[in-house]
Amino acid sequence: MKTDHGRRSWTRWVTSSAALAALALVLTSCGGEAADGDEAAEEQGYEFGAPQEEVNAAIEQLEPVTVTYQIPATSEQSPQANLGTHYKEAVEERSNGQITVELAWNQSVAPYEDLHNALADGRVDMAFTLPSYEPAEFPAFTALNDLLGGDPEPPLTGELVTNLAAAETAWQTPEILTEYEQIGVTPFVPVMASASYYSICSDEVTEPEDWDGLQVRVGSPAALDLVSHLGGSPVSIAGVEAYEALQRGTIDCTLGVLSDAAQGGFFEVAPHLGYPTTTSFPRVAGAILTGAGVEELPVAYQQILFDSFDAYFDGSIKANGKDEAIAQVNELGGSVVEVSPELQEEIQQFADLQRQEVVESGILGEDIVDRLQASREKWADRVEELGYEEQGTLADFDEWYDPEADYRPLAQELFQEVMLEHRPN
Repeated sequence: MKTDHGRRSWTRWVTSSAALAALALVLTSCGGEAADGDEAAEEQGYEFGAPQEEVNAAIEQLEPVTVTYQIPATSEQSPQANLGTHYKEAVEERSNGQITVELAWNQSVAPYEDLHNALADGRVDMAFTLPSYEPAEFPAFTALNDLLGGDPEPPLTGELVTNLAAAETAWQTPEILTEYEQIGVTPFVPVMASASYYSICSDEVTEPEDWDGLQVRVGSPAALDLVSHLGGSPVSIAGVEAYEALQRGTIDCTLGVLSDAAQGGFFEVAPHLGYPTTTSFPRVAGAILTGAGVEELPVAYQQILFDSFDAYFDGSIKANGKDEAIAQVNELGGSVVEVSPELQEEIQQFADLQRQEVVESGILGEDIVDRLQASREKWADRVEELGYEEQGTLADFDEWYDPEADYRPLAQELFQEVMLEHRPN
């Protein structure tokens, strides 16, 4: 966490007793009141929904700060950049320029395996993380992640519903929140469902038998088990190595989100995209977390960061990169094909087994499937009521998708119904 004068320490330094005694001889009562005033300013917040003038009044005596936010985008030109740029703009505007959000690109501060430690020790203040990569440390998170596959996911409304339902269910599941508390980090989005996963392959893979013996890159235990269920061989390869592995034939496919494929150039070496409609591949959920630096900020600054969730959500949906990815496939002469009903049935059978195992484990309680489904149904209704709808299929997504659509109204409803009770105070 930096001030305009360099790295700011949020620790209150203690001087020697002799220095304190000498200082006391020259301090007036006015000086004491000023110190009390500084402390009071740091503890002062503002009411949610307050006009900008009240926000300005709450922060006018505070020092400017810089918050480092690490996102997976490789650069500002990546489709994934929206995950950070929308949020950055909203925070800086709401803080009247007193908070600067510095975007750190593509694990430039800390790799995923060290990122939770980096949040806890202050090397990074806010980050997109992948608890899915550490199932032993995050069993409750992993259990909810295992439940996110299997539902029909139309290319637009499916993303909205799944992300809203995952976030709501996670906020209402103490077991997940406790996992973050135990490692010294704080959730901003405790489970970010991220984008839908698709098969991206060097050849078309649309039938169950096509999976026999395939080498497939995966990113979660659920995806690993699905590939094995279908007769393939799951492989764990870092994202930065996936292009070369596909190019050399070390792997035949990757199960991935389209923004990763687009920014990584995967379609140049694996131009065949397969997608289900009646079910869905397992997701590799992430999280947006804040660390020690944010926890030690003045309350009003913490509130500005938290209250800007709607801008984050709008950017996260726009970061899916599906329109750009489909355009790339078409330009390269690839294919975007719905996989066969038989393959979709196999994927659904696997999802049903996953749900049964999660319930039997008891990690999230016996009612977790019902709670998640109720949340999905609620948000599906809200999505429809607010006018979001499919205008085509994934295959022609680049032709009908509106990149200027505003998803903040949905985020504002989630915030007020679910997140408001977790607002810093």
